[in-house]
Amino acid sequence: MVQFIIRRFAQMVLLLIGISFIVFMSMHLAPGDPATIIGGPTATKSDIEAIRADLGLNKPVLVQYIDYMNGLIHGDLGYSYRTGQSVTEAITTRFPITIKLAVASMIVAIVIGITAGIISARKPNSMLDFASTTFSLVGVSIPNFWLGTMLILLFSVNLQWLPIGGLNSPFYTTEGFKELILPAITLGTSTAAIIARMTRSSMLEVAQADYIRTARAKGVKQRKVVWVHSLRNALIPVLTVAGINFGGLLGGTIITEQVFAINGIGRLMIEGIASRDFPMVQGTVLLVAGIFVFINLIVDLLYAAVDPRISYD
Repeated sequence: MVQFIIRRFAQMVLLLIGISFIVFMSMHLAPGDPATIIGGPTATKSDIEAIRADLGLNKPVLVQYIDYMNGLIHGDLGYSYRTGQSVTEAITTRFPITIKLAVASMIVAIVIGITAGIISARKPNSMLDFASTTFSLVGVSIPNFWLGTMLILLFSVNLQWLPIGGLNSPFYTTEGFKELILPAITLGTSTAAIIARMTRSSMLEVAQADYIRTARAKGVKQRKVVWVHSLRNALIPVLTVAGINFGGLLGGTIITEQVFAINGIGRLMIEGIASRDFPMVQGTVLLVAGIFVFINLIVDLLYAAVDPRISYD
């Protein structure tokens, strides 16, 4: 197990280095000059050159990348071109908001998805199964920005039950909980649909196994067969989907945070891209990529906890 973890961490480091290189080069090859944006329309050519020299943009791109990686190794993500704020400080301030939204969305996805999948698997080809299948199809097909807008229109504008946007209040307060409901549903719906389909398929496959027939032949109650024997053995593909999609939820917050005016990492990334704020974009992308890779490692380790037959020794 220890060797497996060490090997995976080494792979993570190499992968993140590759991601940092791709993002760095993509930002520098994209149209638009940060120095021109910072200088504004009244800046002269000499002013723009002075800004480029101050930011180090006049150096060769590979030299800039080496300087960036040197700072990264020492824990320095640089400073925002747009605000002058430390990238680390900006991420530290906004990251808890994004994590709160992503975790709430994953809870919504898991609760709805697994419940719908189990109900559908217990009664295949029934009206409940048809309803679950329809929900899965609709959930995967609806874009986040459209669903979020419709939820705001219905529950915030027309019914006035929930706030329009923002996650400014602590989540454990009544107001904070209300602010979290619509963004969490918006972000978690598509993942819930995927988990529902995966749970249904996995449960139906496990239901044909010999140990399930043996449990039923012994007179084990149906509830125990479903929740203890079937579900536990059907969880491995569900864990894979949930883990991968949690990383996707962090990326999906970019759209959801824009719709609900949430000042999280996603919105920070969009602001950085719009202003060609290289350090801010690189820092936020690396953070999301690092979490995504780390979650995949956690999912791999959870396999052994769910199914004792799996060993990494």
